[in-house]
Amino acid sequence: MKIVVLNFSGNVGKSTISRHLIAPRICSSVISIESINSDGDEDNEALRGKQFQTLMDTLAIEDAAVVDVGASNVEDFLNRMQSFKGSHEDFDLYIVPTVPKTKQLKDTISTIDYLAEIGVPASKIRVVFNMVEIDENPAEVFDGIIQYAEQAGTCVVSPDFVIHTNELFGKLKGTANSIAAILEDKTDFKFAIKEATDPAEKVRLSQALGMKRLAAGVQEELDCVFKAVVEA
Repeated sequence: MKIVVLNFSGNVGKSTISRHLIAPRICSSVISIESINSDGDEDNEALRGKQFQTLMDTLAIEDAAVVDVGASNVEDFLNRMQSFKGSHEDFDLYIVPTVPKTKQLKDTISTIDYLAEIGVPASKIRVVFNMVEIDENPAEVFDGIIQYAEQAGTCVVSPDFVIHTNELFGKLKGTANSIAAILEDKTDFKFAIKEATDPAEKVRLSQALGMKRLAAGVQEELDCVFKAVVEA
């Protein structure tokens, strides 16, 4: 499966969704198309939008890929996709993350409209509601996008495509750590905390335990979101 994550707006969580929601579940690395890789992840291969043929060559080799298009490169990326007629068919899904802010919501609609204009079918465009507070109702917060989707028929939306705000994402940003790696740690933190004599070490272990507990909840939610998005 080959998936592209994009939005004309920045600060909608494209890199977080690429790295933590999609890549682990399709067993893929992240190809980052960005002038400046704001995520700071050295494992990601950075490409400029103008290097479209290079990207196509890479996709021809890989069975699975997630392409994270930075906001500063989206227009160039889509223009080149339009120039390379039929290249939009090389992707199985287009994930458009959005957040409950006016500018980002407007840019989300612009992104979907542009994708539709270059021939991407509605069935391939999925809008993911990101950074939603646990006490917020997505149907109310994203009412404008939902109404637009129903009227325009250019994308797929669902109340199941929701990722809630969680401090874990902030803790992982700029690090090489992953949710899977945290959960795979076999350390018995409760026992280690009990045995530790240094207060600083107890605090470190307590924080690690907290991270693992957060990761378990996030992993469960992301599993459900990915299944919903892919199978919609």
